[in-house]
Amino acid sequence: MINIPDTLDIDDKEVAMLVATRLYEQAKLSLGQAAELAGLTKRAFAELLSKYNVSIFNYPASDLARDVKNA
Repeated sequence: MINIPDTLDIDDKEVAMLVATRLYEQAKLSLGQAAELAGLTKRAFAELLSKYNVSIFNYPASDLARDVKNA
């Protein structure tokens, strides 16, 4: 359980979304797992990612370069 100070104007849903987007951004959760953690559908979660400056295309640049080279 995380104790958020009362002085912060943030609710539990917002905390869950912040945690889910950060874990998704770090590739520790899949889109589906992050959406579930946030209490949203995959579609709703994906649509909200830009609000948190997180790209839905969570693909490391090194992997992309390797894939292009091997194409």
